Amino acid sequence: MVTASAPRLICFNKPYGVLSQFTAEGRWRGLKDFIDVPGVYVAGRLDADSEGLLLLTDDGQLQDRISDPRHKMEKTYWVQVEGVPDEAALQRLREGVQLNDGPTRPARARSMPEPAALWPRDPPVRFRQHIPTRWIELAIAEGRNRQVRRMTAAVGHPTLRLIRAAIGPYALDGLAPGEWRWSAADF
Repeated sequence: MVTASAPRLICFNKPYGVLSQFTAEGRWRGLKDFIDVPGVYVAGRLDADSEGLLLLTDDGQLQDRISDPRHKMEKTYWVQVEGVPDEAALQRLREGVQLNDGPTRPARARSMPEPAALWPRDPPVRFRQHIPTRWIELAIAEGRNRQVRRMTAAVGHPTLRLIRAAIGPYALDGLAPGEWRWSAADF
């Protein structure tokens, strides 16, 4: 009797400037510069100008469960925004905001201190002496194109830096940019 092996899952801290695909394009690097594991595929996307957790798996059903918004797997982001969001702006995010492609689902949103052990970004985020920045934690269960950036802009606080900290039960948990680890696929 042949038994199927358990799905493999990789947690990867995608650096700024890296695409969510193995092949490089133009000025953007690809995943093959970091992960040399045959037979794994990206479960979801993260823009080249965003950083943080990216999951890869060798199991198509698991890939679908992670990336398809029908499954409503929550994704948590640390977002450095321009300006200081007040409670009204955070409440708008919690209720859902109107974007050009329709309203978003409600999100979890809160102010937060700068993440502990935050790595420097290369290139650094632009600094404007007279405009403060703040960090918010935003958790969504959708996956529209550049959704978090569009949501923060819709409430008057453009995103300067975007880091995905968690996808469902999986989190960065000390992974440095460009590092990855195997994880049990247990959801």
